Amino acid sequence: MITCFDIGGTTIKGATATVPTALANIGRVPTPRDDFAAFAHAIAEMVGQGGAPSDAPVAISVTGVVDPETGITTVANIPCINGLALGAELGARLNRTVLVANDADCFALAEAHAGAGRDHRVVFGAILGTGVGGGIVADGRLFRGGGGLSGEWGHGTAVATEVGQPPHHVPHFPCGCGQAGCVDTIGGARGIERLHRFLHDADLPSTAIIAQWEAGDPAASHTIDLYVELVSVPLALTVNILGPDIIPVGGGLGNAHALVARLDAAVRQRILRKVNRPLVVPAQLTVDAGLVGAASLALSESVS
Repeated sequence: MITCFDIGGTTIKGATATVPTALANIGRVPTPRDDFAAFAHAIAEMVGQGGAPSDAPVAISVTGVVDPETGITTVANIPCINGLALGAELGARLNRTVLVANDADCFALAEAHAGAGRDHRVVFGAILGTGVGGGIVADGRLFRGGGGLSGEWGHGTAVATEVGQPPHHVPHFPCGCGQAGCVDTIGGARGIERLHRFLHDADLPSTAIIAQWEAGDPAASHTIDLYVELVSVPLALTVNILGPDIIPVGGGLGNAHALVARLDAAVRQRILRKVNRPLVVPAQLTVDAGLVGAASLALSESVS
């Protein structure tokens, strides 16, 4: 049995599992953001409530970067664990093995083990949420790149500046990572809103833009046409480099199935491998993906 956690800046969610598809929820508590002793106590209390055997592992999905060599986590929105080797620190307090992975990586693991990636050898989980992220799973195991930053297709100057027919100039918007022209500036929900504002001088939430596009609105259709071109090119490059068999899309935009289908068609036109089936697909696990991914992390790394 595994005790698994999905830890965000606001809430800690816990569950126990023997397989990723069968979670027994423990509950949720507010995340102690500034006091590590309180944070560790909250985890210990929930482990006790879950009733897992004393030698059972703990697996955690966390909103931050986890360096696979040092175990050090970079978690800006939870200061008390930022800069700590979280697995080692909690493991010493709980006297258990504690595994920790980034939430995007856990999303990819969840989809690979229990979602759209089942029965596929290489899965690239693409996050199109507030921003853009991703995780890589091969043969059921998480690929942990140097510094814990693998799968980050959302960063690096990759977005075109001339798109559409006739060509339309779109500037390289500054990114929170310090660069400009990153997919993250265009690809997520805030990116669609930024693009629509630039093109049409209109402030609308991404949900409204997508709804108007689906209803045939010309301005929204223009925005989505350029969005698909801007995002599909770097995603196709990512596919050519990684060779995934399937790309489940999570985050809020993953719920826009028509948009995901447009991206899929555009990506498959641009990749070397010819695939006569959907490659970019909506994620299947829209609830508790972090918990399922954490359980998959422990099970795939043969911790028992």
